[in-house]
Amino acid sequence: MLDEQTCAKLARQLDEARRARREIEPLRKSFGEFDLEDAYRIQRAGIGLRVARGEVVAGYKMGLTSKAKREQMDLKEPIYGVLTDAMRIPDGEAFPVRRAIHPRIEPEIARVIARELREPIELSEAPAAIASVCAAMDVLDSRYTGFKYFSLPDVVADNASSSHFVLSDDARVPRGLDLARLRMRVVIDGVAKHEAESSAISGNPLLSLVQLVGLLHAHGQALPAGSLVLTGAATPAEPLAPGQVVKLEVTGLAPVTLRCT
Repeated sequence: MLDEQTCAKLARQLDEARRARREIEPLRKSFGEFDLEDAYRIQRAGIGLRVARGEVVAGYKMGLTSKAKREQMDLKEPIYGVLTDAMRIPDGEAFPVRRAIHPRIEPEIARVIARELREPIELSEAPAAIASVCAAMDVLDSRYTGFKYFSLPDVVADNASSSHFVLSDDARVPRGLDLARLRMRVVIDGVAKHEAESSAISGNPLLSLVQLVGLLHAHGQALPAGSLVLTGAATPAEPLAPGQVVKLEVTGLAPVTLRCT
């Protein structure tokens, strides 16, 4: 286990790279081996730096929600990253891609949590824990060189490759929606790039919420009421470039748009 001083040092390296928009070598290459639990401790230290500068934790994003991808990586559970209010881009507004190193975008479904979830929950309990749902897009970035050749602990330490997110302005109570059967379509510059059902997210995107609560509980944390949860990507990520307009259309939900400058 890494000591707190080392975790803080590695968190500062990632934080400085993010703020300077500068690539660095993966931590396990430049520093040495550390495990997934150490990676979450580095992640928490990094979020602590952001909070100390005035950012507010808004929620969480899930990663590696694909069972096939986890099996390929010999991983039993997905991973998570932390979202802050400073990461949010208003629906339809411009995102200067220069604010990231090599940004990519993924389609998501976002949920706002109705009540604090302190203990693990069953899948059958998940619907009642959701206050509202909306279409969302996760803007990924990595502080590592080329966005490749890094380990899973590197990804977690780098806050699950978080950069920004955009939510539809029209969040809805999920009553009557089959959240596992929503058709999702990513349209870039008027051309459909990807289509998938929301069941591509963990087989059922409600399962992502169940898994997140379990992971947080294992780390001694609760999921507060009002938290935003991005439940994971339904399709592969697409690179972003200046001039693009990216739109996500989801059955039964209002669309969400991001303009790149």
